[in-house]
Amino acid sequence: MRFHNHAFLLFSILFVIYLPLAEAETIKHTMEGSMDLQLIHPESVVIGRTFSVSILIENNGWEDKQDISLIITNPDGSIIPVDKNEIKIDRLSTEGSYGRTIDFKISSDTSVGTHFLNILYSQVLVKNNVEPQSPTTNNIAIPIIIKNQPKVTIHTITPEAIFPNAEFPFEVEIISQDIDLTNVSVQIVPPENIVFQGEVTHSFSSIQQNIPISITSQIKTPQQELATEHKIPFEVIVSYTDDIGNEKIDSKTVQLVLRPRTFMEITTDGGIWIGDFFIAPYVSIGTIIAIPAGTLFSLAIKRSIEKKKKRKTK
Repeated sequence: MRFHNHAFLLFSILFVIYLPLAEAETIKHTMEGSMDLQLIHPESVVIGRTFSVSILIENNGWEDKQDISLIITNPDGSIIPVDKNEIKIDRLSTEGSYGRTIDFKISSDTSVGTHFLNILYSQVLVKNNVEPQSPTTNNIAIPIIIKNQPKVTIHTITPEAIFPNAEFPFEVEIISQDIDLTNVSVQIVPPENIVFQGEVTHSFSSIQQNIPISITSQIKTPQQELATEHKIPFEVIVSYTDDIGNEKIDSKTVQLVLRPRTFMEITTDGGIWIGDFFIAPYVSIGTIIAIPAGTLFSLAIKRSIEKKKKRKTK
């Protein structure tokens, strides 16, 4: 029986390592005669996926047990056993153990939420290892949270509005809450007149569950001045392979307002636009202060004249 114990320990380690859908939960119960039952199961499973329940039965009492039975059922039919859902042991001597796993599959048409596996355990204690006693039974309920199909969440961090002839940050965060992803590709599709500083496609061999990855890019707006504001679309496309080998695509479209530049603008990197005059972010405060007041006044007058001409034209 010691072989069963070592084999179950090895399988339990592999079960936790390869469990792709959720972290493992452990339930322990002590039955009559110091009979210990340990169950390892996932906290949650995605619809259509297969999962395992690992079972370890240990006789830590000084008397043998016989006619040991364990049956796992689901009352609403949402969790279906892949093969046999029952364990039977003729006899388990003191310090003996038995380990096994039972596989289940979540029905594709089940409802999301909490469902239960019901475990009926029974045994017969052999008094003084000679005289069998009456059978004893125990009922255990295991909650399993069934989740909908996994989806990748795409977060974007951008300015609310952008204006011509300037650079702006465009950040993307990708997170998979339910499963690990492989062969991940993130593509940012800008409008025709917007230039990206750097790569628009990023590749990752894998993304782990609940561990976000971030991509930061710079967009450069066209130099042409605008008369009115309008919205421009940016699309973020994420393609990946899920935990059962299916190739999938998720996407998100972000609308940014492209508006005319006002007389004075401060860019996200610290630069300053004053009319058509740009002060780079690396210019010192002393240099900015040293700009003649007449220059600023001239720029203001020029801007005012241009506005009046536009009104007359209209």
